[in-house]
Amino acid sequence: MRLQFVLGEVLLGLRRNATMVVSVVLVTFVSLTFVGAAALLQLQVTKLKGDWYDLVEVSVFLCPQGSTSPACAGGEATEEQVAALERTIETDLGDIVATTWFESKAEAFEAFSERYPDGYEGTQLTEDDMQASFRLQLSDPEQYQVVDEVLSGRDGVEVVEDQRAAFEPLFLVLNRASLVAVGLAAVMLLAATLLIVTTIRLSAVSRQRETGIMRLVGASTLFVQLPFMLEGAIAALVGAVLAVAGLWAAVQYLVVDWLAESVDWVSSVTTTDVLTIAPLLLGVAVALAAVSSALTLHRYTRV
Repeated sequence: MRLQFVLGEVLLGLRRNATMVVSVVLVTFVSLTFVGAAALLQLQVTKLKGDWYDLVEVSVFLCPQGSTSPACAGGEATEEQVAALERTIETDLGDIVATTWFESKAEAFEAFSERYPDGYEGTQLTEDDMQASFRLQLSDPEQYQVVDEVLSGRDGVEVVEDQRAAFEPLFLVLNRASLVAVGLAAVMLLAATLLIVTTIRLSAVSRQRETGIMRLVGASTLFVQLPFMLEGAIAALVGAVLAVAGLWAAVQYLVVDWLAESVDWVSSVTTTDVLTIAPLLLGVAVALAAVSSALTLHRYTRV
C-alpha cells in the first residue's frame, strides 16, 4: 500500500512538472554524453599506446659522410666503431633492449628504393647517400631515456631517435580533446544539478499541503521525501540511459562500421567499451539526483 502511494506521488509529480522533467532528461543526456566521450577518448589513447608503443623502435643513426655532428668529427662510422657500439648494446643495455638489428647502407638504400622508386621529391639518391643504423626494440618502451644516455655522443653515433616522438602530437591532441570534453561535461552537470534542484523544489512547493498532512499523521522523513527523490532519480537515469544509447550508436556506426573498416591497422574503441563505462554514467546520474535531493528536500519538505 505504501509503495503504491509513493509510486502514485511520483507519477503525479512527473506529470505536474513535465516540462522541467524533460529539461532535466535532455541536460543530463548531453552532460553524460560528454562524460562518456571523455572516457572513451582516454580508452582510445590507452589502446593506441598499447598497440604502438610495443612496436616502435629506437633508431641509432651512425655517422655518415659529411656530418656536422661533433661526434662525427672523424668522418663516417668505421667498422671498429660499429663493433664497439654492438658490444655496448649487449653489455650495458642487455636488460632493456629485447631485439637488435643492424641496417647497413645497402639495406637502407634497398628499403628507400622500394618506398620511393622514382626518387624522393624528384631527387635521385645513391647508396652512398644512405645512413647505416642500429634498430633497437626495447623490452620497456619507457626506458628510452636510458638508451639515449648510454649511446648519445659515442664515437660513430650521429643521433639517437625515439620513434614514439612521432606519435606524441596525436596523443596530445586526444588528451586535450578529452580535457575539453570533461570541462564541457562539468558545466553541463552543474546545469543538470540546478535543473533537478528546481524540479524537486517546484514539486515540493506544489505539494506542501499533502506533505503537511503526512507529517501530521506521523509519516517518517524518508517516506515524505522519497517521492521527490525518485522523481529526480528517474529523470537523471533516463538521461543517462539515453547517453549510453547515443554513445553506443555513435561508436557502432561511426567507429566500428566506418572508421575501423577504413583504418584497420588501428585498434579502436568498440561498443563493449561503451557498455564498460555505462555503470559510470548511471552512477553519475544517481549521484546527481542524490546531491540535488540533499540540497533541496531538507528545506522544502519541512512542516
